[in-house]
Order: sequence, then structure tokens, then C-alpha cells
Amino acid sequence: MSGLPVEYEYAHDPSGEVTPNDRDDLSNRLNDAFATGDLTMDDYQNRLQALFAATHKADLVPVLDGLPARYRATEPVLGGDQPGRPGQVEPLRPAPRGLVMAGLGVGALLVILIVILVIML
Repeated sequence: MSGLPVEYEYAHDPSGEVTPNDRDDLSNRLNDAFATGDLTMDDYQNRLQALFAATHKADLVPVLDGLPARYRATEPVLGGDQPGRPGQVEPLRPAPRGLVMAGLGVGALLVILIVILVIML
């Protein structure tokens, strides 16, 4: 077991009903944990029984307890060509000058159109 905290997505709404997607997701996690040797046969079977007997999401927390944590991110936060290291904060960069000028031009055009419409009415 990893010793990392349980993902408590099921504890946030303890009175919510267990969905088929919840059962499928946790069944796959239990299968993976058993296949990698993180669960004994007895523990695996007990957790499966608890999973399929569960009616509320709070009943699923013991099924997850002690399983290796699952990380949902598929890419690091700083992916691609971005500079820096994880956790490093970069200062804000000003917008490109052309973009600022285009925004000012559009804003001025809107003001002119509003003035013309007000004068015409």
C-alpha cells in the first residue's frame, strides 16, 4: 500500500446513491490493485463484496481505504515548451502591443457606433 490519503470524492456526498459508473470505476481499481499485489485475495474479495453491497457513497470509502492513490492528471502542469519547474511562478507578461492596439480600436469603434445610434434616435 502507498500510505497516501484516500481520494475522498465519495465522502463529499456521503448520502448520494452509488451509481453504476462508481461501481465500474472502483471495480477496475480493485482489479488493478489485486493484479499488482497491493491486495490479498481475502481483502480483494471483501472489498468487492462491500462495493456491490454499498447503497450510499459513504459506504465506498472503506473500499478505497489503503488503495494506491490515483492521479487524474495525464500531463504535468508545465507541459510542452513552457519554461520553468513545477511550482515555479512566472511573472505576468504584458499582452502583445498589436493586440492592445486592436482592442483599443475596437473599443473606439463601438463608442462611435453607440454615439451615432443615440444621435439618430
